[in-house]
Amino acid sequence: MTKVLAGCRVIDHGTFITGPYAAMLLANLGAEVIKVERPGIGDPFRAFNGGLYSAQFQAFNAGKQSVVVDLDKTEDRDLLIEMIGSADVYIQNFRPGVAERLGVGPDEMRARSPGLVYCAISGFGRDGPYAQRATYDTVAQAMSGYLSMFVSPDNPRITGPAVADGITGLYAAYGILGALYERNNTGKGRLVEVSMIESMMHFSIEQYAHFFASGVDPGPGDRSRLAQSYALTCADDKLIALHLSSPEKFWDGLLVAMDRPDLGADPRFATRMDRVRNQDALQDALRPIFRTRTRAEWLERLEKADVPYAPIFTLSEVLADPHVKHLGIERVLEHPTQGPVRTIRRPVIYDREREKIDIAPPPVLDEQGASIRRAYAVSAVMRSANRS
Repeated sequence: MTKVLAGCRVIDHGTFITGPYAAMLLANLGAEVIKVERPGIGDPFRAFNGGLYSAQFQAFNAGKQSVVVDLDKTEDRDLLIEMIGSADVYIQNFRPGVAERLGVGPDEMRARSPGLVYCAISGFGRDGPYAQRATYDTVAQAMSGYLSMFVSPDNPRITGPAVADGITGLYAAYGILGALYERNNTGKGRLVEVSMIESMMHFSIEQYAHFFASGVDPGPGDRSRLAQSYALTCADDKLIALHLSSPEKFWDGLLVAMDRPDLGADPRFATRMDRVRNQDALQDALRPIFRTRTRAEWLERLEKADVPYAPIFTLSEVLADPHVKHLGIERVLEHPTQGPVRTIRRPVIYDREREKIDIAPPPVLDEQGASIRRAYAVSAVMRSANRS
């Protein structure tokens, strides 16, 4: 695996998703990542489904080492400060003020280590009326406006996986990489602050741009109307997605694939903007048509007509797809006690080579604790000897 961050040491003091995901992204690029965990329970995500090695924990902690640090003990607090002081990057996702109470706030740590890139992830930022609110994925999606574009007012329901957690982790890694690049020139680190609400608002930048221009709040169906996107059920009850976008050739291709030139003559669907305005009517027209053939038949027809399409796969179907198999996206990591851990490789490819994965499986709690403590004890002794 191309390790573009080889030699970079990261202390991951995060829990659940945002901080751990940012740290894992750096591990995927070759950084050495040491995960600091609480005694007995570690990262709460470990026990999400019972035990201390849940699938949720595995998802965001590959490539890391684990050390338990009891912050009620002076010697362990000293160890944490020592670890952060010797690192290139420190990541935490505490509520504002917690790191300062633990003695590892950004001012203290950056005074000790001017080259440190200190990343603080929060829900609403370090100050302001909501700074101390408990924030999780749904809260950030809702407060940022993102959720309003997915939840139907007529039948409100939260569906789908976590989005804000992962997006915030991505932005945190993005900010860290920028600070590391600058440090190559200046030798100085940065305090990198990333909040979930700001991340989700920026992730929705297209929708905000449309709102700024029109003054109209987007709703759940707006994006699909403009993109001319459809989800349809086939004769075998399997689902398919279409994305006609703006080029007229895709609409023309769909008419050919369906053998329905009459729809093209319908004044409601004559132009793209007609189809945008009348999307509900067009959806109603397409539904019975797609019910006449199996998904396999539609895939063949749409491919031949060069229409942007895809089967709406379940995860098991994705993993069985021949193109996904060709890309080698699924990888298996072998843990000496936990056995095989199935995962998804990083999507970034360097120099055209889809490499074999070379990353450690997620650690069990305190798996490298003894070796990490020994290494820092030796380091402390050497520094003491040099000072004398």
